[in-house]
Amino acid sequence: MNRVEKEQYLRDYSVLKAQGKPFFPYAVAKDGAMACVVLAVIITLSLVLGAGQGPKANPTTTSYVPRPDWYFFFLFELLRVVKPSSLTQLATIGVPTIGMILLFLLPFYDRGPERRPERRPIAMLTFVVVVAAMALLTYKGAHAGDPTTIGMATPPRIVRTGGATLAEYEAGKAVVAQSGCLACHKIGENGNDGPGPNLTHVAARLPVLAVARTLVNPTAPMPSFKNLPPNKFKAAVAFLSQLK
Repeated sequence: MNRVEKEQYLRDYSVLKAQGKPFFPYAVAKDGAMACVVLAVIITLSLVLGAGQGPKANPTTTSYVPRPDWYFFFLFELLRVVKPSSLTQLATIGVPTIGMILLFLLPFYDRGPERRPERRPIAMLTFVVVVAAMALLTYKGAHAGDPTTIGMATPPRIVRTGGATLAEYEAGKAVVAQSGCLACHKIGENGNDGPGPNLTHVAARLPVLAVARTLVNPTAPMPSFKNLPPNKFKAAVAFLSQLK
């Protein structure tokens, strides 16, 4: 902004300021009235609908899956996206902190007079990208599957077979889900894309004996599952060998 533009800006500002109304009591009265309306709506909703509460906490259960509040879903999903553990703190603490600092310092480094969105392409592009990324991560975090269950439907051929085959398949699905396999592997829509391979169609690559051998003597960092009870180990192998 040169000297002529600055003087024109100050003249226009003084004219508009003279035509306006003082902050008190006009703006204060409007803000106070709107605050009362919002408070009345919240009180009414709390009295009519009540607060949504889950079941009573049970300290003896091991099946509880902690989930963050909805406004932290984007950070929750970011933990799944960022694979190297050395970058976890930077992604979940460093990046949001840097973003908040830049937001607080906005009046100091963005001192241009232009405020029309179409004339601020860099600022608007940054805003759109950040909001879109947070919205996408929030959506994916809200729909992330339970890390201790496999939501993949039972194949029709297994259902048609029924009997012991179906029972062993369902038992194996529960064993695999509850053994921590989804922390490194993806099965269907559940689990993580790494560091282990996707197991959705593992039976198309490995025969039954190879699946069992891998569970007993895996490649690091995968742990061995040879200490599983025989019935659970057999069920896990039967489940994985049906993933084609």
